[in-house]
Formats: sequence, C-alpha cells, structure tokens
Amino acid sequence: MMKKKNLDLEARFWSGSKMYSALGLMETFFQFNDLAAAKETLSTMMQHAVKKNSRIGEEPSAVFHFYLSMRSLIRAGYLIRKQSKQGKLNLHSEIRSPLMQGSLREEEYRDPLRVFQKAFKAHSLQEFDGFMAGIVYFSLGSGSCETESSIVSPYLHLTKMLDAAWLLLERSSAEKAT
Repeated sequence: MMKKKNLDLEARFWSGSKMYSALGLMETFFQFNDLAAAKETLSTMMQHAVKKNSRIGEEPSAVFHFYLSMRSLIRAGYLIRKQSKQGKLNLHSEIRSPLMQGSLREEEYRDPLRVFQKAFKAHSLQEFDGFMAGIVYFSLGSGSCETESSIVSPYLHLTKMLDAAWLLLERSSAEKAT
C-alpha cells in the first residue's frame, strides 16, 4: 500500500514549524502578517519591480521573510483547491459584508474556494513561485521587469487569494464557534 504524501507548505523557515494543514498555515500567516499590510507590501513590491532604477524601501530581510510566507500561502491555496475538488472542504456563507469583500467579486465572496480554483487554473504552482521570485528580485535590485504584462495576472490572483484566505479563516472560526 502506498503512503499518501502530504504537500509540505514550506513554513518552517518563516514560522518555525512544518505545516501540512492549509487552514492552519493561513492562520499562522495572518498571525505574522496583517491582511491590509500584506496587500500593501505585495503592491509596493510590484510597483518597484516594474520601475526602472527603483528599490523597495523595506529591509531586505523583511522582504525575504514576506516572500517565504507568501510562497507558503500560495501552497496552502493550492492544497485548498485540491481539497475543494475532492469535496473535503466546504465553507460557504450567505452573510454579506462589503468591508470583508475586498477585491472579491460577489460570487467569489459567497464561495472563496473559487478564487483558488481560478488562480490555479490560470497559473501553475511553479508560475506563482516564479512570479514571487521575480518581484522580490526586481524590487530589491535596481533593474526592472521588462515583461510587466506577464506579472499583472499573478499579482491580481494573489491579491484575491489574500482576501479569500482571510475570509476562509473568518468562516471556519465562525463555524467552530457554532
């Protein structure tokens, strides 16, 4: 009998422990990163990655820490997508809050799992890894990304993934409370 291999979410370098639970990793991610601050950091990295002769003002170690935590969040999103396809995860809600909707469309807000399904239909895990490595590299250096159009789509998906991950955590904690 073959043993089922768990996807390592690669959290040990930034959180101090190995993690295999997608929701657990998301919870740890938001313990280290405020939602608004994470979206702002990602946006700032994007801006500096496409500007010529521009470097991000953040400490390189903080940028690297954010990069590692985002890589893990992307892996958790990939795992969530797999679990939702297998019917193992179902966190829907009819509760409506425009403040919590963030960058999500109405149908994505109702079913945040769609965000992960769409993201990994459009881009592979390796493409998201390449995107994150690229924006870190270009935001910390003095060069700029020449193919700006190729990094816009992964950036938009990641912004939505941040909102969806936060929403999933909110719903899972509300579900536990009832």
